[in-house]
Amino acid sequence: MKILETVEKEVIKKGIPDFRVGDTLKISLRVKEGDKTRTQAFEGVCVRRRGMGAGASFTVLKETHGDIVEKLFPLYSPTIEKITVAKKGKVRRAKLYYLRKK
Repeated sequence: MKILETVEKEVIKKGIPDFRVGDTLKISLRVKEGDKTRTQAFEGVCVRRRGMGAGASFTVLKETHGDIVEKLFPLYSPTIEKITVAKKGKVRRAKLYYLRKK
């Protein structure tokens, strides 16, 4: 069991803010195109958060030009540069799947 704990400590970053389902998040992603890398922003509502430790993930939903885009992110992914909470939300559900239909 100690081997798993040491691997998880290496993977887990300290700079992740405390966010919940319903919060509006701004995620800065590192995108590699050929030789170059650039930062791409993705902003939307956190619809789901699941898991604990190194296997945790969250889902963000945003509307772009009338289309709904839903993206799943591993919480401790090396491609995520920064997560910021743009707006705190107040919801009474653990999963906001009903936002997909709107």
